[in-house]
Amino acid sequence: QVQLVESGGGLVQPGGSLRLSCAELGRTFSGYAMGWFRQPPGKEREFVAAISWSGGFPYYAKSVTGRFFISRGQVENTIHLQMNSLSPEDTAKYYCNAVNVPALTPVDNDYWGQGTQVTVSS
Repeated sequence: QVQLVESGGGLVQPGGSLRLSCAELGRTFSGYAMGWFRQPPGKEREFVAAISWSGGFPYYAKSVTGRFFISRGQVENTIHLQMNSLSPEDTAKYYCNAVNVPALTPVDNDYWGQGTQVTVSS
């Protein structure tokens, strides 16, 4: 089974930046895009960004367009999320998963990693 491991979260001030990383361990989701979802406190999980392995095309939620940038890692089966101009609205636990495109929904909604917490506060 595929293991999803997220890292890079932390506490930052408004306007700051963070870079998140995700690694797929074991069997990967061949043929699927990979991306990020987030769940703010007390709210539902929402799509953030995704990248197509076949073409390298990125997809972004409107709320993060122009501020967040998704990329493939140098190490195989890794992706990153560069987050800039962070605001308190970005505070959430961030998860990675395989992504259906163009629907931008998780391929396997029954399996998630531990996630990494991002807190934006003064």
